Amino acid sequence: MIDELLKKIEDGAAVVGVVGLGYVGLPLVLEFCRKGYRVIGFDIDPLKVGHLNAGESYIHHIPAGQVAEAAASGKLEATADFARIGEADAVLICVPTPLGRHREPDLSYVIGTAESIQPHMRAGQLIVLESTTYPGTTDGEMKTVLDRSGLVAGESYFLAFSPEREDPGNPKYSLGKIPKVVGGHDPDSLRAAVALYDKIATGTVAVSSTSAAEAVKLTENIFRAVNIALVNELKVIYDKMGVDVWEVIEAASSKPFGYMPFYPGPGLGGHCIPIDPFYLSWRAREFGSPTRFIELAGEINSSMPGYVVGKLIGALNRHGRSLSDAKVLLSGMAYKKDVDDTRESPGLHLFKMILDGGAQVDYYDPFVPAIPPTREHPQLAGIRSIEWDPVKLAGYDAIVIVTDHTEVDYAALVAAAQLVVDCRNATRSVSEGREKIVKA
Repeated sequence: MIDELLKKIEDGAAVVGVVGLGYVGLPLVLEFCRKGYRVIGFDIDPLKVGHLNAGESYIHHIPAGQVAEAAASGKLEATADFARIGEADAVLICVPTPLGRHREPDLSYVIGTAESIQPHMRAGQLIVLESTTYPGTTDGEMKTVLDRSGLVAGESYFLAFSPEREDPGNPKYSLGKIPKVVGGHDPDSLRAAVALYDKIATGTVAVSSTSAAEAVKLTENIFRAVNIALVNELKVIYDKMGVDVWEVIEAASSKPFGYMPFYPGPGLGGHCIPIDPFYLSWRAREFGSPTRFIELAGEINSSMPGYVVGKLIGALNRHGRSLSDAKVLLSGMAYKKDVDDTRESPGLHLFKMILDGGAQVDYYDPFVPAIPPTREHPQLAGIRSIEWDPVKLAGYDAIVIVTDHTEVDYAALVAAAQLVVDCRNATRSVSEGREKIVKA
């Protein structure tokens, strides 16, 4: 059975199914299509299905031409019909793994997907989970559901975990240029998954188990979260000393060894860094192991929106205004520059906090025309970005730079603004009007 699957993969005859056609799933779909594989994309969102079948992109940093090319090749088909899972030789699961209301792991999308797949599985398939989760999920919760099919993992079907490593909007490291970490339930599952990902990635890194592969993803993002917390704490300390943390980081980066730059900001955003540490902390409690270092980093990063609001209030007061009667513009709502992704964006937290402070709040973001619905901030859903207009910018008492999009003219922004609170050092090259700028 394993030999037949490996031959299909090697010959390019394997059909690849991708469940979840968002920021992780869509790049996978396009990469396998580029390599000549037939791909079936599965999603419960009929709009995504319709866009893909029409050859249209719905993610800003993924060019429409790439989707159109894949659709025109006849290799790509999208569907909401999970009964077609049996057509795929390999099924890659790329669904969200958010946090619950009490910051606990929410595996409902993973379990729900497994339950949708299980009735339609067939012998010889490879099932791979790519969604970030805590160690033990693939061989535990996932396998438990899939085994209800009557098939046996490692014998009649193959099971693996390979964490997504997407960096949306990063042209230097697209999916095909990033090594894929792979862990299998058993040796044959590992062989199948490595063979599959070898076809699209610059290389594969095989680890001893699915749990080890799950831990790799957490480690990568906890590393970033902890180091970002460090520079966020240094930002606060150095600000009190009259030292610019951005200048310090730039100078420290000249050291060719023993140092790696991380940058402060208004808080963490995206689906990984703000969430992954809580997955490990929750799992570690089952083993009686404290995660003090990780939790402290989480506290520091979570406090950053409040720190920014404090800087805003102080700056407004010096200009003779209070927050409660101020008109404030947030520049940027995406969680990072040059993407349309608002997941866990600190901009959402800032919007709500400043609004609760009594201010009138608007935002401008060329990538986010309207704020999408979110679990934590439902009251912000549907609020639309203002149009770029220097005359209108002058009407705000303060502009807070939340996201440093490349296409924003920061010199023009500063020239028009009464007051600028810069959370990203976006105004570093602006020479005129620096007396208006407050770093946060």
